[in-house]
Amino acid sequence: MLKPILLIALLNVLSGFNLTDNRVAWVVLQGSSLTVNGSTNINTFQCDIANYNRLDTIVCVKSKIKGLAVPMTGCLNLTIQAFDCHNRLMTSDLRKTLKNKDYPILTIKFVSINSFPDFKNPIKITGLVDICLAGVNKRFEINYVFTTDDHDRLFLKGDQSIHFSDFKLIAPSKLGGVIKAKDELQVAFKLNLMALG
Repeated sequence: MLKPILLIALLNVLSGFNLTDNRVAWVVLQGSSLTVNGSTNINTFQCDIANYNRLDTIVCVKSKIKGLAVPMTGCLNLTIQAFDCHNRLMTSDLRKTLKNKDYPILTIKFVSINSFPDFKNPIKITGLVDICLAGVNKRFEINYVFTTDDHDRLFLKGDQSIHFSDFKLIAPSKLGGVIKAKDELQVAFKLNLMALG
């Protein structure tokens, strides 16, 4: 596990990526997850990517001026095929609805947060992300909480309500529309992080 992280750190340095006093970088570790909760006119459903296994890097630039948004860079590239709804037919329907064959990747690009996180005293903060799904890019304000545990492991939790229609998608239905998913989805993600530098 340590070797890939050291390799990423080395590649970033060699590519001209240098952390200055006002930059903080985190590596996204294995075990991170994304969950989508939705409902139909009959019941509820949950689909998730239980183990995001790409070692991506997120960077924040601290501002010395209070009240200014904190710029961020970095993104998550999630494979639509990795979504599991714990029901074979529902999983297939979701992947088809999200146009998996034409657009196999869901991208979440971090843009900014409204204040730099204090891991020791976690409070809710907000941030902007660009989500690209099914070929449509849309900006959202996300609710975040940054925390740490007794072993100095870092975590980022975020959540936001989105709609199929935000991405020009039609919520899936079955049996001639007798069973129809609602347009709104609740998206939540948890990132396991490790500070670089």
